[in-house]
Amino acid sequence: MRIKNGFELRVICGEAIVVAHGLENIDFSKIINLNESAAYLWRAVEGKDFDAPMLAQLLTEEYEVDSDTALRDATKMMEDWREAGLVEES
Repeated sequence: MRIKNGFELRVICGEAIVVAHGLENIDFSKIINLNESAAYLWRAVEGKDFDAPMLAQLLTEEYEVDSDTALRDATKMMEDWREAGLVEES
């Protein structure tokens, strides 16, 4: 999996927001707010191929979370990003 070209993480008023470049930005319902851990993962994998186990490992290295919980959270986050159209198969 890989983050699609044209999406960028920005911090606006202290909030991590994913925005699209170009005409897609006109539809403000497509702006996505990421929590701290999701923003951390976004930055860690931007421009790289990734999968759920890789994201889970990043979570366990950065946060006090067990590997099973990290894998569940990473898998769910990838599903959310896929449904939002932010990622593509690599």
